[in-house]
Amino acid sequence: MTKVTGSSVMKKREREKRMVSEMIALYCRKRHGTRAGELCPECAELAEYARQRSDRCPFMETKTFCSNCRVHCYRPEMREKIREVMRFSGPRMIFHHPVAAVRHVIETKAEKRRLSREDA
Repeated sequence: MTKVTGSSVMKKREREKRMVSEMIALYCRKRHGTRAGELCPECAELAEYARQRSDRCPFMETKTFCSNCRVHCYRPEMREKIREVMRFSGPRMIFHHPVAAVRHVIETKAEKRRLSREDA
């Protein structure tokens, strides 16, 4: 992925935070039975933690997604929680946010190709 600068980094950061929040909300509604717009305390903590990690990410200019990052800044227990959320919500995002889901698949595949060329 090409390097982005200035306001585009801020937009990218906000888009990432918005999508992670949407995925956590979907997970919480389906797994914990919360109403739309509400999160259980555990999911609220995870959402806040994910936003903080995104705000402090030094690689936002060049990375696509946290899962493709070579440095994992999440604490192990939070990393496992966010993985569980992503495994559950990821496939369901096509029904809730189809454009974002398709964009994610395309960007992930492109990033994996780029990384495999760098490693070769």
